Amino acid sequence: MKTKKTVEKKPKEKREPRPEKPVETAPVAAVTECNDRHCPVHGSIKVRGNVFEGIVVSDKMNKSVVVERKLLKFIPKYERYARTRSKIVAHVPPCMTVKTGDNVEIGETKKISKTKNFVVIKVGK
Repeated sequence: MKTKKTVEKKPKEKREPRPEKPVETAPVAAVTECNDRHCPVHGSIKVRGNVFEGIVVSDKMNKSVVVERKLLKFIPKYERYARTRSKIVAHVPPCMTVKTGDNVEIGETKKISKTKNFVVIKVGK
């Protein structure tokens, strides 16, 4: 009769938590510090998760903008790409001036309101 060989299992190594990626925020020049707690530069909110670029479509809301991202979605049946878009509501701190048509970089944060969980990080032209 053959006896079974027992293999000793090695204890699993505990992994260290992933370090957060440092998100570069735009240097705010010639503006005094804002006292907005949701500002990524002067406030205490952390930017974590996704970082997107898009164009500001609407700036009519108070301290908020609508950013549109243009995407290409692959459709396997036709082996082609379809153009899609997504609109994201993002918070704008008072230390940044954003107008319709500006290119902005937005970063994911915790929920700020019912529809907002992104904040403007950089403003481009």
